Amino acid sequence: MDYDVVIVGGGPAGSTCGTLLKKYAPHLNILILEKEAFPRDHVGESQLPKIGSVLKEMGAWEKIEAADFPIKIGATYRWGQSDDLWDFNFLPYGNLQPEPRPAPYRGQRTQTAFQVDRAIYDQILLDHAREYGCEVCEQTPVKSVLKAGRKIVGLRLADESVVTAKYYIDASGNAAILRKALKVNVEEPSTLKNVAFWDYWQNADWAVEIGVGGTRIQVMSLGYGWIWFIPLGPTRTSIGFVCHAETYKKSGKSPEELYHQAIAEEPRIHSLLNNATCENKFSATKDWSFVVEEMADENWMLIGETVGFADPILSAGLTITHISAREAAYTILELEKGGDQEWLFEEYTRRNRRRVLQHIRFADYWYAANAHFTELKEFTREIAAEAGLDLDADKAFQWLGTGGFVEEDMTSGGVAAFSFNALHGMNDWLSGQSSKFAYGGYNYFQVNLNKATKVEFARYEDGQIHVVEGYERDGKVLPLTGMVGTLIKHLRTNPQIMKALTSILEEVRAEGNEYNQYLHDWIMQALEALVRDGWVKCKVVPGVAPLPETSDFSLFVGTNNDKDFENRPLKK
Repeated sequence: MDYDVVIVGGGPAGSTCGTLLKKYAPHLNILILEKEAFPRDHVGESQLPKIGSVLKEMGAWEKIEAADFPIKIGATYRWGQSDDLWDFNFLPYGNLQPEPRPAPYRGQRTQTAFQVDRAIYDQILLDHAREYGCEVCEQTPVKSVLKAGRKIVGLRLADESVVTAKYYIDASGNAAILRKALKVNVEEPSTLKNVAFWDYWQNADWAVEIGVGGTRIQVMSLGYGWIWFIPLGPTRTSIGFVCHAETYKKSGKSPEELYHQAIAEEPRIHSLLNNATCENKFSATKDWSFVVEEMADENWMLIGETVGFADPILSAGLTITHISAREAAYTILELEKGGDQEWLFEEYTRRNRRRVLQHIRFADYWYAANAHFTELKEFTREIAAEAGLDLDADKAFQWLGTGGFVEEDMTSGGVAAFSFNALHGMNDWLSGQSSKFAYGGYNYFQVNLNKATKVEFARYEDGQIHVVEGYERDGKVLPLTGMVGTLIKHLRTNPQIMKALTSILEEVRAEGNEYNQYLHDWIMQALEALVRDGWVKCKVVPGVAPLPETSDFSLFVGTNNDKDFENRPLKK
């Protein structure tokens, strides 16, 4: 009963961590303890594109793609200052080119996500971890955690047996078995106190089908909350309702009554259910946004929802889960090679705290920008006011980026895994104002490392943690890697932006690559992040045209164009 790593929880966090450990270190003995018997339903079905690269690395992409889950190309919203519908797309204009499924992870599919039936999805991933060599025990709850100070010395199971390990991983989600036993402090930086009610429906119509198997989730706000509509497969759909806890209490209705009232009052969602039947698997939960202060210490780590939770409006839960599990696996692999535990744990905690906090802040802004349910809006206004946010587009950007716009996961620029182009489009739509590029109107960009401290960052790649040099100043980070590092290198030599871009173009071509629009956009988003975080100072020099101040962001965000919605064919 002694292992190298014991993982508590067999959901996507546990299976991702276990699979990657076995992939890169097959000699490790990994035990995954799961209290339930799979398959079982679980909320949290909508993904962001970042997950695809993790599934590919795990060797699980082909299995997930073969399950024929709907391809998520974005979302349709009724939100913000207008009653009109608008789309947010992962692909330009939401165009998913038809291709047979199952399809490989390449091209357009690297920019899409899945909408998954968690009973099926979690089962596939747990079985995949088994195939990679993890020992999996289902229906095996942890009864108690044995400790010596801050160190875990064993886990007592329901049958009174004791499991020991070199490392312990808490992937138990909301149960937080290890986190609660260790009394890890939890912060609730948001004043939002929402509750969620949901059920599953058979034979609901999709609002739109794009390409082969592509669709958008539907997010429709009401005067007192919002509804999610997420197709999970050809016949099954997850429909949930989120509102403030006080709204529910004041309604005088049971959770089921309030849930069905909300669906009946939302015409778009209600029309999709003409031929549908409810499975009557009604569930409810609170979804307080939170983040923990420490995520690793001694011989344990927290991953997935045990490290934090952000309101489901951004579909961030599974993304945070998979990425944190991957980075935890990499951390243990490096510890096994004799890596510096203090530094590794600090990097893991810093990155994941920032990731969760960004999503929480972004969710707060979404609620503050919603003109429909005023009660929730007032709760977020308190937070927004402290940061000087009055829904002015540029101030909103500055608030969202508190803690940094240089996005380490993207090695470019953005917030909460969303690119600047997508952020500008969403921000303009929500605020009703045009935001400007931070670099707009300038042509000269001088690198500014004044009072910055040289530090080392972790880069997680190919089963190893590589040490990357960079700088830190006032809580902002500058890893000299990816497009950010490339741009810094060329701006040091050529502060005049057109000269810098020309030298980057020459470098790209010398390496046998193509300088295309995608690469150019990536460079410009890195430049915007550097300007917003203060790593470059910008000015105008005579004789050279300045960069544009604004752009058309309808490529990813625009008015809903499902013109034939009312005349769509209904499923039989």
